[in-house]
Amino acid sequence: MSRADIVAHPLYPAIEKQIAKHLIGIHMRTPRMSRLKASHRKWLMTHSVFALALRRTEDDPLSGLTATRFVETVMRLGAASRNTATGYLAELVAYKFLRDVPDVPDKRVRVLEPTEISLNGLRSWFDGHLACLDRLDGGNREMTSLAEERIFLIAQPIGADIMVADPLWREPADSIGHFLWSDLGGMILHDLTARLDNIDRSAPTVSCGPVTLVELSETYQVSTTNLKRMFKKAETEELLYWEQPRRRGDLLLTSRFIEDYFTWQSAKFAAIDQAYHMALDQLGIKAGNAAAA
Repeated sequence: MSRADIVAHPLYPAIEKQIAKHLIGIHMRTPRMSRLKASHRKWLMTHSVFALALRRTEDDPLSGLTATRFVETVMRLGAASRNTATGYLAELVAYKFLRDVPDVPDKRVRVLEPTEISLNGLRSWFDGHLACLDRLDGGNREMTSLAEERIFLIAQPIGADIMVADPLWREPADSIGHFLWSDLGGMILHDLTARLDNIDRSAPTVSCGPVTLVELSETYQVSTTNLKRMFKKAETEELLYWEQPRRRGDLLLTSRFIEDYFTWQSAKFAAIDQAYHMALDQLGIKAGNAAAA
């Protein structure tokens, strides 16, 4: 499905709510995983980490994820500085999201691979998006992926390449960017989306119901100072507002805020769908036929 097909689909708001709840569920079950996607910058780097690691081949034991290759990738993307990239890789090792590949023939080269916790987390992220795409067109991507684990291993690097090369996904609109570039701001947007009911995309505003910064802070372990900064900018630009003074009552999101977020998310869905079908082609699996594996 193309990005335009996805974002214009009448069920698109429903799958946005579905994926928001799925991603919140991953966060609640494994809060350490938030380190991989704490901000959009880290999410860009995380996709690059996995893409390099999953492209490692047995016939080239020095291939895959190394600090040098990762820093080169991040610098080429303009996602972060050399020091930030190096520090982030060390952080993932310290949190046991990455580990050393054993028996590398050249001891001067440190090759890293994902641990089970990080690999399973990203696989759940991938399959959750496939389930949403299935809801749009009646496909069976999720079932096929669950039946053949190689689909994810092939599709993730392809999807990562597509996403980080797409200016729309790499550089979110300013209206949502001040959330996404902040630590755990993406989770806050997922939370607001999960609260939306009966979205009328032609309406000027949509209610999230009662929302308090204290509640968000306690749920996602984000300081209220950081939350105030995120919301203050959006309030100043009249992208969202509370019905009552001092951020009380229902929180209302404007159509611009919602549509900018939906459009940004559609780039991700389209990239995952394209990567999924390219993985099927590589494996010789016909779409809709898991048994062909």
